[in-house]
Amino acid sequence: MELSWLNWLYTAVAAVITWIHQGYSTFLAEDSGLNWALTIITLTVLMRLLIFPLFMKQMRSSRKMQELAPRVQELRKKYKNDKQRMNQEVMRVYQEGGANPLGGCLPLVAQFPIFISMFTVLNAMAHGDPKFGMSQELVDSARSAHIFGAPIPATFFTSDADIIKLGADPVISKIVLVIFVAISSLTTFLTVRQSVQRSMAQMPDNPMVQQQKILMYISPLFAVFSLNFPLGLILYWVTTNLWTLGQQHWFYSRHPMPTFDAKGNVIEPEPKPGLITKLRSRGKADVEVEQDAPPSPEPKVVRQQPTRQSRSKRTGTKKT
Repeated sequence: MELSWLNWLYTAVAAVITWIHQGYSTFLAEDSGLNWALTIITLTVLMRLLIFPLFMKQMRSSRKMQELAPRVQELRKKYKNDKQRMNQEVMRVYQEGGANPLGGCLPLVAQFPIFISMFTVLNAMAHGDPKFGMSQELVDSARSAHIFGAPIPATFFTSDADIIKLGADPVISKIVLVIFVAISSLTTFLTVRQSVQRSMAQMPDNPMVQQQKILMYISPLFAVFSLNFPLGLILYWVTTNLWTLGQQHWFYSRHPMPTFDAKGNVIEPEPKPGLITKLRSRGKADVEVEQDAPPSPEPKVVRQQPTRQSRSKRTGTKKT
Protein backbone atom coordinates (compact mmCIF):
# COMPACT_ATOMS: atom_id res chain seq x y z
CA MET A 1 0.00 0.00 0.00
CA GLU A 2 2.93 2.28 -0.77
CA LEU A 3 2.00 5.57 -2.44
CA SER A 4 4.93 7.45 -3.96
CA TRP A 5 3.39 10.88 -3.39
CA LEU A 6 3.44 10.15 0.36
CA ASN A 7 7.17 9.40 0.47
CA TRP A 8 7.77 12.60 2.41
CA LEU A 9 5.31 11.43 5.08
CA TYR A 10 6.87 7.96 5.20
CA THR A 11 10.26 9.57 5.74
CA ALA A 12 8.87 11.83 8.48
CA VAL A 13 7.24 8.90 10.31
CA ALA A 14 10.42 6.84 10.03
CA ALA A 15 12.44 9.76 11.41
CA VAL A 16 10.09 10.17 14.40
CA ILE A 17 10.27 6.43 15.09
CA THR A 18 14.07 6.64 15.01
CA TRP A 19 14.16 9.57 17.46
CA ILE A 20 11.72 7.99 19.89
CA HIS A 21 13.53 4.64 19.78
CA GLN A 22 16.88 6.31 20.40
CA GLY A 23 15.40 8.11 23.38
CA TYR A 24 14.09 4.93 24.99
CA SER A 25 17.35 3.13 24.15
CA THR A 26 19.13 5.30 26.71
CA PHE A 27 17.62 3.18 29.51
CA LEU A 28 16.13 0.15 27.69
CA ALA A 29 17.70 -2.50 25.50
CA GLU A 30 17.54 -1.51 21.85
CA ASP A 31 16.12 -4.86 20.74
CA SER A 32 13.63 -5.30 23.58
CA GLY A 33 9.93 -5.58 22.86
CA LEU A 34 9.20 -3.07 25.63
CA ASN A 35 11.35 -0.47 23.90
CA TRP A 36 9.57 -0.92 20.58
CA ALA A 37 6.12 -1.14 22.17
CA LEU A 38 6.73 2.16 23.96
CA THR A 39 8.07 3.64 20.72
CA ILE A 40 4.87 2.75 18.83
CA ILE A 41 2.60 3.89 21.67
CA THR A 42 4.47 7.20 22.01
CA LEU A 43 4.29 7.76 18.25
CA THR A 44 0.52 7.11 18.37
CA VAL A 45 0.03 9.60 21.20
CA LEU A 46 2.05 12.24 19.35
CA MET A 47 -0.01 11.71 16.21
CA ARG A 48 -3.27 12.00 18.15
CA LEU A 49 -2.08 15.19 19.84
CA LEU A 50 -1.25 16.53 16.40
CA ILE A 51 -4.83 16.08 15.18
CA PHE A 52 -6.44 17.07 18.50
CA PRO A 53 -7.52 20.48 17.09
CA LEU A 54 -9.48 18.61 14.40
CA PHE A 55 -11.19 16.57 17.10
CA MET A 56 -12.21 19.74 18.95
CA LYS A 57 -13.51 21.22 15.71
CA GLN A 58 -15.54 18.05 15.14
CA MET A 59 -16.98 18.17 18.66
CA ARG A 60 -17.91 21.87 18.36
CA SER A 61 -19.66 21.18 15.08
CA SER A 62 -21.49 18.27 16.69
CA ARG A 63 -22.50 20.53 19.58
CA LYS A 64 -23.95 23.09 17.18
CA MET A 65 -25.87 20.37 15.38
CA GLN A 66 -27.37 19.33 18.71
CA GLU A 67 -28.50 22.90 19.35
CA LEU A 68 -30.05 23.08 15.87
CA ALA A 69 -31.81 19.72 16.25
CA PRO A 70 -35.28 21.16 17.10
CA ARG A 71 -35.26 23.40 14.00
CA VAL A 72 -34.07 20.52 11.83
CA GLN A 73 -36.81 18.30 13.24
CA GLU A 74 -39.44 20.89 12.34
CA LEU A 75 -38.09 21.11 8.79
CA ARG A 76 -38.17 17.34 8.41
CA LYS A 77 -41.83 17.31 9.42
CA LYS A 78 -42.67 20.32 7.26
CA TYR A 79 -41.02 19.01 4.08
CA LYS A 80 -41.39 15.27 4.65
CA ASN A 81 -42.97 14.92 1.20
CA ASP A 82 -40.29 16.96 -0.56
CA LYS A 83 -36.87 15.44 0.14
CA GLN A 84 -34.95 17.86 -2.04
CA ARG A 85 -36.46 20.95 -0.43
CA MET A 86 -35.98 19.41 3.01
CA ASN A 87 -32.27 18.79 2.38
CA GLN A 88 -31.83 22.33 1.07
CA GLU A 89 -33.50 23.86 4.11
CA VAL A 90 -31.59 21.65 6.54
CA MET A 91 -28.27 22.58 4.93
CA ARG A 92 -29.25 26.25 5.07
CA VAL A 93 -29.93 25.96 8.81
CA TYR A 94 -26.59 24.24 9.35
CA GLN A 95 -24.74 26.89 7.36
CA GLU A 96 -26.41 29.74 9.24
CA GLY A 97 -25.69 28.04 12.56
CA GLY A 98 -22.05 27.37 11.69
CA ALA A 99 -22.42 23.57 11.84
CA ASN A 100 -20.71 21.18 9.47
CA PRO A 101 -22.37 17.75 9.11
CA LEU A 102 -19.16 16.41 7.57
CA GLY A 103 -17.02 17.67 10.45
CA GLY A 104 -17.05 14.25 12.06
CA CYS A 105 -15.00 12.87 9.18
CA LEU A 106 -12.05 15.21 9.74
CA PRO A 107 -10.17 13.15 12.37
CA LEU A 108 -10.72 9.96 10.38
CA VAL A 109 -9.49 11.56 7.17
CA ALA A 110 -6.46 12.97 8.99
CA GLN A 111 -5.63 9.56 10.47
CA PHE A 112 -5.72 7.74 7.15
CA PRO A 113 -2.37 9.04 5.77
CA ILE A 114 -0.77 8.36 9.18
CA PHE A 115 -2.12 4.82 9.18
CA ILE A 116 -0.84 4.25 5.63
CA SER A 117 2.56 5.62 6.66
CA MET A 118 2.76 3.36 9.71
CA PHE A 119 1.79 0.34 7.60
CA THR A 120 4.38 1.17 4.93
CA VAL A 121 7.23 1.80 7.38
CA LEU A 122 6.52 -1.29 9.49
CA ASN A 123 6.10 -3.37 6.34
CA ALA A 124 9.54 -2.23 5.18
CA MET A 125 10.94 -3.24 8.56
CA ALA A 126 9.23 -6.65 8.28
CA HIS A 127 11.01 -7.27 4.99
CA GLY A 128 14.33 -6.02 6.35
CA ASP A 129 14.36 -3.11 3.91
CA PRO A 130 16.07 0.04 5.32
CA LYS A 131 14.00 2.58 3.41
CA PHE A 132 12.82 6.14 4.14
CA GLY A 133 16.06 7.10 5.88
CA MET A 134 16.07 4.17 8.33
CA SER A 135 19.38 2.50 9.09
CA GLN A 136 19.97 -1.22 8.76
CA GLU A 137 20.66 -1.38 12.52
CA LEU A 138 17.23 0.09 13.29
CA VAL A 139 15.48 -2.35 10.97
CA ASP A 140 17.34 -5.32 12.44
CA SER A 141 16.46 -4.11 15.94
CA ALA A 142 12.76 -3.98 15.08
CA ARG A 143 12.85 -7.41 13.45
CA SER A 144 14.42 -8.98 16.53
CA ALA A 145 12.00 -7.34 19.01
CA HIS A 146 9.17 -9.46 20.43
CA ILE A 147 5.97 -8.45 22.25
CA PHE A 148 4.76 -11.29 24.48
CA GLY A 149 6.78 -13.67 22.32
CA ALA A 150 5.51 -12.44 18.93
CA PRO A 151 7.80 -10.54 16.52
CA ILE A 152 6.73 -6.96 15.84
CA PRO A 153 6.91 -7.32 12.02
CA ALA A 154 5.00 -10.64 11.98
CA THR A 155 1.41 -11.02 10.74
CA PHE A 156 -1.03 -13.86 11.31
CA PHE A 157 -0.32 -15.13 7.79
CA THR A 158 3.46 -14.99 8.13
CA SER A 159 4.83 -18.44 7.46
CA ASP A 160 6.10 -20.52 10.35
CA ALA A 161 9.54 -20.65 8.74
CA ASP A 162 9.77 -16.84 8.63
CA ILE A 163 8.59 -16.55 12.25
CA ILE A 164 11.28 -19.03 13.28
CA LYS A 165 13.84 -16.95 11.41
CA LEU A 166 12.69 -13.99 13.52
CA GLY A 167 13.52 -16.03 16.62
CA ALA A 168 9.97 -16.72 17.80
CA ASP A 169 7.67 -19.69 18.28
CA PRO A 170 5.00 -19.82 15.52
CA VAL A 171 2.22 -21.09 17.80
CA ILE A 172 2.79 -18.47 20.49
CA SER A 173 3.07 -15.76 17.85
CA LYS A 174 -0.26 -16.71 16.25
CA ILE A 175 -1.99 -16.78 19.65
CA VAL A 176 -0.64 -13.33 20.56
CA LEU A 177 -1.68 -11.93 17.18
CA VAL A 178 -5.21 -13.33 17.52
CA ILE A 179 -5.52 -11.80 21.00
CA PHE A 180 -4.38 -8.41 19.72
CA VAL A 181 -6.81 -8.63 16.78
CA ALA A 182 -9.64 -9.46 19.23
CA ILE A 183 -8.72 -6.44 21.36
CA SER A 184 -8.61 -4.34 18.21
CA SER A 185 -12.11 -5.52 17.23
CA LEU A 186 -13.50 -4.83 20.71
CA THR A 187 -12.02 -1.34 20.98
CA THR A 188 -13.21 -0.51 17.46
CA PHE A 189 -16.75 -1.55 18.39
CA LEU A 190 -16.70 0.44 21.65
CA THR A 191 -15.39 3.52 19.89
CA VAL A 192 -18.06 3.44 17.18
CA ARG A 193 -20.83 2.61 19.68
CA GLN A 194 -19.88 5.55 21.89
CA SER A 195 -20.13 7.92 18.94
CA VAL A 196 -23.29 6.39 17.45
CA GLN A 197 -25.18 6.40 20.75
CA ARG A 198 -24.38 10.07 21.19
CA SER A 199 -25.51 10.80 17.64
CA MET A 200 -28.75 8.84 18.09
CA ALA A 201 -29.50 10.62 21.36
CA GLN A 202 -29.00 14.09 19.89
CA MET A 203 -31.03 13.38 16.72
CA PRO A 204 -33.56 10.57 17.34
CA ASP A 205 -35.39 11.30 14.08
CA ASN A 206 -32.24 11.10 11.98
CA PRO A 207 -33.02 8.93 8.95
CA MET A 208 -29.46 7.58 9.12
CA VAL A 209 -30.07 5.94 12.51
CA GLN A 210 -30.53 2.47 11.05
CA GLN A 211 -27.39 2.80 8.95
CA GLN A 212 -25.47 3.95 12.01
CA LYS A 213 -26.65 0.92 13.98
CA ILE A 214 -25.54 -1.37 11.16
CA LEU A 215 -22.16 0.37 11.06
CA MET A 216 -21.83 -0.07 14.82
CA TYR A 217 -22.24 -3.84 14.62
CA ILE A 218 -20.20 -4.50 11.49
CA SER A 219 -17.30 -2.24 12.50
CA PRO A 220 -15.54 -5.04 14.45
CA LEU A 221 -15.46 -7.08 11.24
CA PHE A 222 -13.15 -4.51 9.68
CA ALA A 223 -10.65 -5.23 12.42
CA VAL A 224 -10.47 -8.83 11.21
CA PHE A 225 -8.60 -7.50 8.19
CA SER A 226 -5.83 -6.56 10.61
CA LEU A 227 -4.86 -10.25 10.62
CA ASN A 228 -2.79 -9.26 7.61
CA PHE A 229 -1.18 -6.34 9.46
CA PRO A 230 2.13 -6.48 11.34
CA LEU A 231 1.81 -6.74 15.12
CA GLY A 232 3.29 -3.26 15.51
CA LEU A 233 0.52 -1.77 13.37
CA ILE A 234 -2.17 -3.61 15.35
CA LEU A 235 -0.65 -2.15 18.53
CA TYR A 236 -0.91 1.29 16.95
CA TRP A 237 -4.60 0.71 16.11
CA VAL A 238 -5.44 -0.52 19.63
CA THR A 239 -3.68 2.48 21.15
CA THR A 240 -5.50 4.97 18.93
CA ASN A 241 -8.86 3.30 19.75
CA LEU A 242 -8.19 3.57 23.49
CA TRP A 243 -7.18 7.19 23.02
CA THR A 244 -10.42 7.90 21.13
CA LEU A 245 -12.51 6.25 23.87
CA GLY A 246 -10.91 8.33 26.59
CA GLN A 247 -10.98 11.52 24.53
CA GLN A 248 -14.68 11.22 23.68
CA HIS A 249 -15.60 10.32 27.26
CA TRP A 250 -13.71 13.38 28.49
CA PHE A 251 -15.50 15.69 26.07
CA TYR A 252 -18.97 14.20 26.57
CA SER A 253 -18.68 14.40 30.36
CA ARG A 254 -17.66 18.06 30.18
CA HIS A 255 -20.22 18.98 27.52
CA PRO A 256 -23.54 17.22 28.26
CA MET A 257 -26.26 17.23 25.65
CA PRO A 258 -28.25 20.49 25.58
CA THR A 259 -31.82 20.66 26.81
CA PHE A 260 -34.55 22.78 25.24
CA ASP A 261 -37.52 24.73 26.51
CA ALA A 262 -41.03 24.64 25.05
CA LYS A 263 -40.03 27.08 22.30
CA GLY A 264 -37.01 25.03 21.26
CA ASN A 265 -34.46 27.39 22.78
CA VAL A 266 -31.35 25.92 24.32
CA ILE A 267 -31.27 25.89 28.11
CA GLU A 268 -27.70 26.40 29.09
CA PRO A 269 -26.71 24.15 32.01
CA GLU A 270 -25.22 25.81 35.04
CA PRO A 271 -21.47 25.35 35.10
CA LYS A 272 -20.24 22.93 37.68
CA PRO A 273 -18.48 24.84 40.45
CA GLY A 274 -14.83 24.16 40.86
CA LEU A 275 -13.00 23.70 44.12
CA ILE A 276 -12.27 27.41 44.57
CA THR A 277 -15.90 28.33 43.86
CA LYS A 278 -17.09 25.75 46.36
CA LEU A 279 -14.72 27.05 49.01
CA ARG A 280 -15.77 30.63 48.36
CA SER A 281 -19.47 29.76 48.49
CA ARG A 282 -18.91 27.78 51.66
CA GLY A 283 -17.06 30.68 53.25
CA LYS A 284 -19.81 33.08 52.17
CA ALA A 285 -22.45 30.80 53.69
CA ASP A 286 -20.53 30.71 56.95
CA VAL A 287 -20.41 34.49 57.01
CA GLU A 288 -24.15 34.71 56.36
CA VAL A 289 -24.84 32.25 59.15
CA GLU A 290 -22.72 34.28 61.52
CA GLN A 291 -24.55 37.47 60.51
CA ASP A 292 -27.99 35.91 60.89
CA ALA A 293 -27.28 34.35 64.26
CA PRO A 294 -28.44 36.41 67.28
CA PRO A 295 -25.65 38.29 68.98
CA SER A 296 -24.32 36.43 71.95
CA PRO A 297 -24.71 38.29 75.26
CA GLU A 298 -21.65 40.10 76.40
CA PRO A 299 -20.02 38.49 79.42
CA LYS A 300 -20.88 40.26 82.64
CA VAL A 301 -17.86 41.87 84.16
CA VAL A 302 -17.72 41.37 87.89
CA ARG A 303 -15.49 43.86 89.60
CA GLN A 304 -13.89 42.65 92.74
CA GLN A 305 -14.33 45.20 95.53
CA PRO A 306 -12.02 45.14 98.50
CA THR A 307 -13.73 43.65 101.51
CA ARG A 308 -14.51 46.05 104.31
CA GLN A 309 -12.36 45.32 107.27
CA SER A 310 -13.33 45.90 110.90
CA ARG A 311 -12.05 48.96 112.74
CA SER A 312 -9.75 46.94 114.87
CA LYS A 313 -7.97 45.56 111.82
CA ARG A 314 -7.69 48.99 110.26
CA THR A 315 -6.19 50.48 113.40
CA GLY A 316 -4.13 47.48 114.21
CA THR A 317 -5.61 47.17 117.72
CA LYS A 318 -7.20 44.11 119.07
CA LYS A 319 -10.85 43.98 119.11
CA THR A 320 -12.22 43.29 122.52
